[in-house]
Amino acid sequence: QAPIAAVVPLMILIMLTLIMMQMQSFRLTFVVLCVAPLGLIGVVAALVPSGAPLGFVAILGVLALVGILIRNSIILIDEVEVLRESGLSAWQAVFHASDARARPILLTAAAASLALIPISRQIFWGPMAYAMMGGIIAGTVITLVFAPALYLAVFRVEPEDEITE
Repeated sequence: QAPIAAVVPLMILIMLTLIMMQMQSFRLTFVVLCVAPLGLIGVVAALVPSGAPLGFVAILGVLALVGILIRNSIILIDEVEVLRESGLSAWQAVFHASDARARPILLTAAAASLALIPISRQIFWGPMAYAMMGGIIAGTVITLVFAPALYLAVFRVEPEDEITE
């Protein structure tokens, strides 16, 4: 696991740089990055019942999972910002972005999880597949709730009485 640990700081620096370039805001970057650890809930929930070890290959899966969850969060938060720039209030933008992006995010997560099923029974790749499937499923569902809620909290958005269509 030392080879992975050696490049993780560089990976984090590059990820932060790319996310900052995309989001152009420290607060938006914070919202996007806070989603990453939530996938660990699904990783544990998948590895424990399957009996798969959290070894080298599973950790590779967790690293890939972090990228998937951050991508989902970027898609959602970027849509909020696009809607805000078009004139919607922050509350309306969060509501509409969550509604508009939920289906594509859920479908791509389902496709990624289903694609891992063939390797899940293999001895070498199985732990990675279980870690990724559990993390993608749980992390995606949690992201769709947590990222908008965190956005509202970080930007101190007050709720509105009604949502326009």
